[in-house]
Amino acid sequence: MAEDSAVESCDLPVKRQREEEEENGVSASPVSMETDINGGKLPNFMSPVIPGWFSEISSMWPGEAHSLKVEKILFQGKSDYQNVMVFQSSSYGKVLVLDGVIQLTERDECAYQEMITHLPLCSIPNPKKVLVIGGGDGGVLREVARHSLVEKIDICEIDKMVVDVSKQFFPEVAVGFDDPRVALHIGDGVAFLRDVPTGTYDAIIVDSSDPIGPAQELFEKPFFELVAKALRPGGVVSTQAESIWLHMHIIEGIVDNCRQIFKGSVEYAWTSVPTYPSGVIGFMLCSTEGPPVDFKHPLNSIDANDSNQKSVRPLKFYNSEIHEAAFCLPSFARRVIDSKAN
Repeated sequence: MAEDSAVESCDLPVKRQREEEEENGVSASPVSMETDINGGKLPNFMSPVIPGWFSEISSMWPGEAHSLKVEKILFQGKSDYQNVMVFQSSSYGKVLVLDGVIQLTERDECAYQEMITHLPLCSIPNPKKVLVIGGGDGGVLREVARHSLVEKIDICEIDKMVVDVSKQFFPEVAVGFDDPRVALHIGDGVAFLRDVPTGTYDAIIVDSSDPIGPAQELFEKPFFELVAKALRPGGVVSTQAESIWLHMHIIEGIVDNCRQIFKGSVEYAWTSVPTYPSGVIGFMLCSTEGPPVDFKHPLNSIDANDSNQKSVRPLKFYNSEIHEAAFCLPSFARRVIDSKAN
């Protein structure tokens, strides 16, 4: 890790109140100190009820919070774009937090990384060129690398600190950066796509954080238009698409934009990730006009071949059955999404 982004391990967590919440009229609580179980001092916004716990509180999910017990803060720093923190939890291993929001934990990262990657890549016959937008922890790269037909993997991540921190504290996730097919580009994903020649990629995977701050553009119509332009005919995109329990209004807008832009298949899938708000996360799966894509029935059974991949840890979550099940939606979500088909 670069010296200018290194921060020594410490036992006193510091977490900034989210500026976006203040802009939206959610006032930050005054910071007072509480004593943890070891006698150390913790800011009370780590948890307003139980000192020594991290609580994820945001205007994106008002009225609720998910808490993890903090054993030790391993890293805290501020990049040009966001606050970055890594802590050791008592039940989910190491945890990566960006601007107060959990991005991954060692225990359940497999569900998100494997599903956002294999849902699109197992749905097309011959993926050769893949672009990852975001994904600075390297987990999506690790999963893309399982596909032997892939020849080139570009990744554009805006925040170098996320890459550096992930390599240091999450080596089993960041191992994806070691694949010789990977080319890392540090910069803005929207600007990167503007320079991509038409029809370059077979698949694009957008591993973004929530639509606040630097990730806001990745949920808007102009971005999806750039994605569609960068894909070959019949190419596919998979993008993080929020929780059906919390964000149907956001999902409705994403579906509406995608149905206008992508003239092939447009589907919504979801999976379980215990440490994400509401315990689930969704994905938009879209294809451009061209060879038809049936996202619901995978062409490539990567789980059947996984035992042959000696250099990669076995799949923990994804298999062909859970691929198909991911597109089975509860009635309330199905009604909203189907209404956008007309």
